[in-house]
Amino acid sequence: MGWRLRAGATAATVVALMGGYLVADAHDVVPGMLTLEPAPPAPAPFPTAPGALPGPAPSPVLHTLPDDAPAPSAADVGSLVGALAADARLGPHVGAVVVDASTGTTLAASGADSPFTPASTQKVLTAVAALSELGPTRTLETRAVLDGDRLILVGGGDMMLAAGAGDASAVNGRAGLGDLAAQAAAQVRLSGDGAIRLAVDDTLFTGPAVAPAVPPEEATMGFVAPVASLAVNVAMLGQGSWGPRAPDPAVAAAQVFAQALGEHGVSVTGGIGHAEAPDGARVVGTVSSASVGEISGWAMQHSDNTVTEVLGRLVALETGRPGSNDGATQAVLAVAGRLGVDVNGAVLVDCSGLGRGSALTPRQLADVLRLTTDPAQPRLRDVAVDLSVGALNGTLASRFGGESPARGLVRAKTGSLPGVVGLAGTVVTSDDRLLVFALLADQVETGATAGARAIFDAFVGDLARLGSA
Repeated sequence: MGWRLRAGATAATVVALMGGYLVADAHDVVPGMLTLEPAPPAPAPFPTAPGALPGPAPSPVLHTLPDDAPAPSAADVGSLVGALAADARLGPHVGAVVVDASTGTTLAASGADSPFTPASTQKVLTAVAALSELGPTRTLETRAVLDGDRLILVGGGDMMLAAGAGDASAVNGRAGLGDLAAQAAAQVRLSGDGAIRLAVDDTLFTGPAVAPAVPPEEATMGFVAPVASLAVNVAMLGQGSWGPRAPDPAVAAAQVFAQALGEHGVSVTGGIGHAEAPDGARVVGTVSSASVGEISGWAMQHSDNTVTEVLGRLVALETGRPGSNDGATQAVLAVAGRLGVDVNGAVLVDCSGLGRGSALTPRQLADVLRLTTDPAQPRLRDVAVDLSVGALNGTLASRFGGESPARGLVRAKTGSLPGVVGLAGTVVTSDDRLLVFALLADQVETGATAGARAIFDAFVGDLARLGSA
């Protein structure tokens, strides 16, 4: 009986205590779920960021040339051309043509239809062919594929690979073998393999890797590298823009790739050989070059022979020809002809102008250049825009300086070989009229080529000075 009384008292005590706690909880004296406070207001909705708003229209830095800008008189241009052709310091064989870019009218010419050695002014033809056939936005892929227990590095024409990571802001080095190795190694390690055999597929191009018309000593000095379907830094073995090149650029690139694989946990066993990737091989990595438009512009700015030769061979493949030197030269001339240039009598022994034996007339050069300024040929516009600018960049960075009227107003491709000086491009007159010009002299006395360049520069400066005022 006593235990029942004690149990009842205990229960009553617990109930009383619990009731007291609930009252305290309701008054927020102790922590709990009850409260007599009013419900808090609903939270404000989460702020929504405003949508993107159009900014102010950008104002152009350079204004479009007026359509009604007056052209200089044929008499004034003719007087300048006549004096240039008669200048004995240029030698006995001088050609010049000046064309109104808007109308195509020849304002003056001398020796315009005679064949000349074009030197590197010839690169303009290759650039036009590349942008016409490949398009300015095309990129070149370097791939890694697995064929059984063998990894094959497959070149797609990019001789401007970086050894490590690619640089999205660069043209030379846009795609990196280090990035490709990281992709490939990740796939190889999935199979549990820490070692693999490696080969390189350099079958994209055929025939001699250097055009036979290039003097061997100039190839040895590094003025051009053996053309390959892939290379690191245009096959340069040292620093700078020219010098000794790798004798087998594709294998040299594969050696760099093998080292990068090792850094990602995959070792290469045995030597690196050449092999053609079979159709069924699994792609385990891909990196892409800069666009063809960017590559072409880089080649024009730097007057790079190797990259220009690669572009020519890609044009050959695109037009159904072999990816060889002969296929490239045939393709470049064929494209120029299809675009409306009279290529009768034109001879190309390579695509860069380094070889000996090419022949173009000043008129052919001017006609190709005028295509790049034609609104009806937008794919070719990059060629005109990417030519070196006087006193600003590329091969004209140190020319047209000081008080030259053409400073910043001339865009041109230079040409230089022993005894040969060339300059072809566009210039804006004082009346804002765009002119196309092509100047060639290929019998300049030894030691006089620097003076000949200065004479050409002065002539273009005189064109820039022309105007109604």
